[in-house]
Amino acid sequence: MVEIIRKGALPQADEVPEALRAAATAALRMTLREPRPVGFPLLFSSDMQLLEPAVAFLHEHAIQRAHTVDTVRTYMEILYDWFDTLEQSGIVWSEADAVDLIAYRNRMLQNPSAHTGRPYSVRTVNHRVRGILRFYQWAVRHGWLQASSLIGRKRDFAVARRARGHHRRYGDGDDRSFFVLRQFQELPRPLTSAQARELLAELRPPYDLMARWQLYTGLRLSELHQLTIKDVLKPDTVPRSPPSAYRTVDVIRKGRKPGYVIAPTSLLEETAAYLAQYRTAWLRRATRKRRAPSRSELFINRRGTAVKKNTYQMAVRRAGAACGFRAFPHLLRSTFGCWLLARLEWLAKQDAAINPLLIVKILMSHEHIDTTDRYLRAVSVDPLVLADVLDTLLAGKH
Repeated sequence: MVEIIRKGALPQADEVPEALRAAATAALRMTLREPRPVGFPLLFSSDMQLLEPAVAFLHEHAIQRAHTVDTVRTYMEILYDWFDTLEQSGIVWSEADAVDLIAYRNRMLQNPSAHTGRPYSVRTVNHRVRGILRFYQWAVRHGWLQASSLIGRKRDFAVARRARGHHRRYGDGDDRSFFVLRQFQELPRPLTSAQARELLAELRPPYDLMARWQLYTGLRLSELHQLTIKDVLKPDTVPRSPPSAYRTVDVIRKGRKPGYVIAPTSLLEETAAYLAQYRTAWLRRATRKRRAPSRSELFINRRGTAVKKNTYQMAVRRAGAACGFRAFPHLLRSTFGCWLLARLEWLAKQDAAINPLLIVKILMSHEHIDTTDRYLRAVSVDPLVLADVLDTLLAGKH
């Protein structure tokens, strides 16, 4: 059974076997070119051997590629399950072939998840398969393996993106891998103006303001969670005369890349009111009760601590259920993208010299234009969605 030990969180002597503790202690003393962050996972085999390729893979993505903690944890979970499956089957990881990966994929399709008890979705199965292929490509590229039967054949395995053609069928993905299951792409479906107003009215502070930031700027949940007071209160470096109806706000984008969003003045004014009223009152209450309040995070709860992602997600889901429709944080980002793209497309048809897809791609920080193209298809294939979006934008109800 593969074991996981996290750096900085060594178990007590009476909680683990002496052999495991000795191996973990030795691993913690290993000197790498760059230090491991606190909480970094270390994977061990059942005979207490450190799975060095897996740890090196995670280390590169955590330090050199500066992936987020959530991304590194996802890679760790994929590798943990894969190495554990190989070990139970008596297969050496370096000798795994296509038959082993297909058997692993089919097992997920036939058996429910041991963690949730629910069947695996096609998206989850494909995500894990792609993660394993990515690891073996990395292992060959960095010399941990001389070769692997899991990579290297472009017609059977998804190594590079195929070029976009002029005629592209709905549901065709960029991945033609022999291992990956056919999966129809889900198009974003935006909220109508009435649904957006109902949802915002149902949410309590600070969740209503967080939802507004996503709806008006298109921030991802991870990007929203990292906003600080300095980011919002930072004044413009260039004075505007007359005052502008918007301001650019610097944010940390996906993959820790620097970026920005365009925030309306009305949103910034609502944020200033939240800081002066709710946030100040919650910080004072936390101080009176001798709690350690959060000083830098923009969004805090009534206890004076930073809002957690899961708490915000649950608040949005409950508010959507109370309004009679399914809602989640990413839906607010999708709504922003569809509303903005529909408006830009309308302006382009009025002979405005703009590239709608490129503008939305930049503002939403999409890595590939294909991702932005999904928003265009979302407002094109469904006439009802397009009508709702245009009514919202052209009538000035947003």
